[in-house]
Amino acid sequence: MPITKPFITLGIESSCDETGIGLYHSEKGLIGHQLFSQVDIHSEYGGVVPELASRDHIQRALPLIKSVLADAKTTLNDISAIAYTAGPGLAGALLVGSAVAKSLAWSLKIPSLGVHHMEGHLLAPLLEERAPSFPFVALLVSGGHTMLIDVKEIGQYEILGESLDDAVGEAFDKTAKILGLGYPGGPALAKLAQQGDADAFKFPRPMIDRPGLDFSFSGLKTFARNTFVKYPEQKADIAKAFEVAATSTLMIKCRRALEQTNRTTLVVAGGVSANLALRQELDAMGLKQGVQVFYPRQEFCTDNGAMIALAGHFRLSKGQASANGEIAIQPRWSLEDLEVV
Repeated sequence: MPITKPFITLGIESSCDETGIGLYHSEKGLIGHQLFSQVDIHSEYGGVVPELASRDHIQRALPLIKSVLADAKTTLNDISAIAYTAGPGLAGALLVGSAVAKSLAWSLKIPSLGVHHMEGHLLAPLLEERAPSFPFVALLVSGGHTMLIDVKEIGQYEILGESLDDAVGEAFDKTAKILGLGYPGGPALAKLAQQGDADAFKFPRPMIDRPGLDFSFSGLKTFARNTFVKYPEQKADIAKAFEVAATSTLMIKCRRALEQTNRTTLVVAGGVSANLALRQELDAMGLKQGVQVFYPRQEFCTDNGAMIALAGHFRLSKGQASANGEIAIQPRWSLEDLEVV
């Protein structure tokens, strides 16, 4: 009986300010991943500087790949295919990952494929032992995106609602900056909120008084700024009020999306899914509504190579691959444009 060689996918993530490498094995699952975060590089500027991000990806990508392969006791010749983040993201940063992936694939004579960054996030909970089953509603919450998606199967996505202005992660970061907190602002604000009095202020829940599943968080950020001008000594209380308003808004919209689609499974992913207050809100809602709620582990909430390896593996192992060796990216790319696996 012939021995079937396992299919091993190398994943490369370089869409913003983190260089992530992952290895996904067809029989063993995730066999290796490493991440380098550029937080220290960008912190003095109060945000991501695209040119600095691109340069650092160039320095980190190959050493990280070598390290992941060594830890997994695997060689380049064992790799069956390469997946890389093709978008959305910063164009320069995406080009680095694409160039590395395409060059390696060409030299090894193996297929490669550009993966949608948000599909990576959406599928990240499938890396867990307790993994969701299709279909489900997904809430993707990060610094660049806030969207609700009806997920029928891999590649079959319907966007139910998204932010009309600031993403919720962006609103967290901007509010943190208003309060004079460090970078990255979201975790700093969440930490400060733990010291706040939930009854001190009541912030509005944006767009819950109208039909539809779209979001808007810029007004909430402005409300926080105006409150801080009046009560500058109550930073923790303002942080708490902001967090409560943002997370309860997300919970209400998720509940509506589940009712609208008749789904009983909710998947929450993206950087903001690491927020403990949000998890508590959604878990309580799930318990009340009879809905199962799934999250990635904390280290896979933010950008990482493991989710790209997984998302790429589903497609590459079924024969999907880039038709040529062009270094191609899509900084703007809708999930609804993806092919069904």
